[in-house]
Parts: sequence; C-alpha cells; structure tokens
Amino acid sequence: MDGPLTAMKMLRRCTWLFRPSKVLAYSTCPPKVYEGDTGAARATMAGRLVVKSVASVEQDEGVGARVRRGVGRHGLHNLDPFLMMDEFRTTPGSAAGFPDHPHRGFETWMTAGRGVVHSEMPVNDAGPAHGLQLWVNLRASDKMVEPAYQELRAADIPKATRDGVTVIVVSGEALGQKSKVYTRTPTMYLDFRLAQGATHSQPVPQGWTGMVYTLAGAVTLGPAGVEQRVEAHHTVVLGDGDHVIMQNQDLEEAHFVLVAGEPLNEPIVKHGPFVMNTQEEIEEAISDFRNGTNGFERAKGWKSQNGNRR
Repeated sequence: MDGPLTAMKMLRRCTWLFRPSKVLAYSTCPPKVYEGDTGAARATMAGRLVVKSVASVEQDEGVGARVRRGVGRHGLHNLDPFLMMDEFRTTPGSAAGFPDHPHRGFETWMTAGRGVVHSEMPVNDAGPAHGLQLWVNLRASDKMVEPAYQELRAADIPKATRDGVTVIVVSGEALGQKSKVYTRTPTMYLDFRLAQGATHSQPVPQGWTGMVYTLAGAVTLGPAGVEQRVEAHHTVVLGDGDHVIMQNQDLEEAHFVLVAGEPLNEPIVKHGPFVMNTQEEIEEAISDFRNGTNGFERAKGWKSQNGNRR
C-alpha cells in the first residue's frame, strides 16, 4: 500500500471474496445479537417473513467486471442503512475491476468518512474473482470522520459447521462464533451454506433491516406455512422479527448471505461515490475532491499501483 491514510490512500475496498486472501474491515460498534435463545423464550420470538424478492441481472461495470446489483437499483433503491449490494465477477488474468475513484460519507468494511481515493482491482491471476460488495450508510455525525480500515485474513474470520449448516461470520454472531469485525453502523453479515435437508434459525436483532442475497442453489425462508423458496441471484427483503428460519429443501447446496443492520432514518442524497444528507453536502464533496481540500488534500496527481495496471 502507498500513501498515508490521513487524507487518502490506495485501499482495496472491503469486499467479501468467497476464496479471499484477505478481507478488509473497520468498525467501532458491536451489533446486538440474541444468540442462544431457546425454550420458552423462543416461543415468544417472531420469525421474519419474505416481503419482497428481486432478481439481479448481470451487467458490465467498471473495467471488465460483470456485476449483479441487488440494492441500489430500480425496484430496490435503498434499504436503510444499506445503499448498495453487488455480486461481482472478474476474468482470470485480466486487469479487471474498478480503477482509482473517491468516496465520502459511507462505509463498506472500510470507512470512507470524510474522504478516500482507492482502487478495486482484485489480484486474480490464479483464478476468477467472485465476491460481494456492500455499501453501508453512516450517520450524519460520522460522515466526516477520518478514514480508517482494519485488515483481516481469511483465516482470522470465524467459521462454524453444525448439522449441515456452515457459516462464515464476517460480522455479528452465529453458531457460537463471533466476528472481530464491527462497523460504525451496527451490521450483521453472515455467509451461509446449507446442505440438502439442513435447517437453521438465525437470531437477528428486532427492528434491524434484514435481507438475504442468494448466490447458488435455492433457499427456503420464513416460518412454516408462509415460507418461500428463493433461487440464486435474488435479493430478498425480510419483514421485522427476531429470527430468520432458513432451509434447504433441494438437492444442490444452498449458498447465500444474510445481512442485517440498524436503520439510521436519516435523509439520503447520493451522487456517484458520495453519500451525504443534503444536496449542498454533495456539492461540497465534489468541490473538495476537485480542489483537493477537506479530506482530499493528497488526491491531486495521486495514482495507485494496481488501479492503473493494464
């Protein structure tokens, strides 16, 4: 990595790669979880229902990347606090990805805060890069914090398997495993694989926004009698409740992520890589980037090493 963090830095955006060499993350606020509720307590819990399911169509984006957009598109513009979720693929051996660009006002697992410039060019000579990218909004009080990140290798991310259910705990808690990764906006991010016939009930804080993005196979979601089967490459919006019931009733393994976060209930104004609360703040962000001020002092003339390879 080159360049100091204080104003801007080449940062590989903290995306979740399914066979990653590393995952980057930053956080300060641990999410509240309800792991281990059983018996009489379980009887009072409300299972979350599927309220909307939207298919994601693959399209070109960036340089040589193929993207399926789940959130941040027509039909599902925002899902507070989530601003965007993409499933992406790049071709092995190619200089594909997203060259140098700025951000302000949100976090992935990197907190952009007042401003960063970085590139997202996965090193994929050994095989295709396949992963997910999630944009999480920041509170108005956090939008101009100093940028920051935490680096974690795949081996540092907790993983658990029980009764045909395997989960990688990127953020939050599941099957007795708790992640080291937390975000300024409290977020749960769980990567599930369910074998044929497997069933799991995952606690989720009541009042949090919840969604599932399906990657392969089909998963059945919801309480008995109102459950819905969802095939791959769909974004599923979940109703409120404090747990999600998930089943694999098919032969093929079901692979999906469960994402939940505390809604901010604040105005959202987006312009490309900037996410603020007012149009005036967006105009300020554009001006700061162009003029190299207020967080972008070192952006002028800076180029990353990997973001400009061809």
